[in-house]
Amino acid sequence: MLVLVLPAYNESEAIGPLLDRVAPAFRETEGPASVLLVDDGSADGTADLARAKAAELGLELEVAAHDGNRGLGAALRTGLSRGTELAGGDGVVVVMDTDNTHDPALIPTMAAKLTSGFDVVIASRYAPGGKEVGLSPRRRVMSRGASLLLRLLVPVRGARDYSCGYRVYRASTLRRAFEVYGDEFITESGFVSSAEILLKCAWLPARIGEVPLVLRYDLKGGASKMNVGATVRRYLRLAAAGKRTAARARRAAARAGAGDGALSGGRTA
Repeated sequence: MLVLVLPAYNESEAIGPLLDRVAPAFRETEGPASVLLVDDGSADGTADLARAKAAELGLELEVAAHDGNRGLGAALRTGLSRGTELAGGDGVVVVMDTDNTHDPALIPTMAAKLTSGFDVVIASRYAPGGKEVGLSPRRRVMSRGASLLLRLLVPVRGARDYSCGYRVYRASTLRRAFEVYGDEFITESGFVSSAEILLKCAWLPARIGEVPLVLRYDLKGGASKMNVGATVRRYLRLAAAGKRTAARARRAAARAGAGDGALSGGRTA
């Protein structure tokens, strides 16, 4: 089973067009596929619109609703936990933004890459062939700077794009991460949580790969919800704490029987 996790907060403008693009992508994947919408306290009817559109398209959809806006980290925690349950032992969990900036047509390619031995596949703006369209210079500098800083301080083999949340995971890898880290798997509340998840999966260890992504920020529905200044500060804290966090992760993985090799070195694939 492939489960597509969509964290959403007030995405009424984007959810219908996004599901219109998800439906043909699902037809190109092998086996059954479903959508898990994590409604993080939306007040604009996002969940109801998603249910109506899914029924129209014949998509299987489940809604996990938060009683208030808890932030992206909490939405990802809910989505990855429930998505892992729905996907089953040998299933696949996909996470992408719900603002229409990520192209669902990449899902079959990303999922197929898992068959080459990868555990996590990133849709990467920085892989050859990837790029950003419509992103402000400030956001572009922040995203590239964050990924460069993390690559220097806590390098992960195979990863160029640390902050993009569009990824495919083996359900077994996520299950392992929840077992090893418990409540410490996702501690960040905002956009930095995507980088945290990547690092902690790599430290299990897990094999990371990438496919090129054309980020279409010009298709984004609604205004950005990112506090750029606060996000930059959180990235700096994550990078500064990276070595200590990696050491703790190695010890946790060893205790759980994962063995050695938590940090993978700085090479890219």
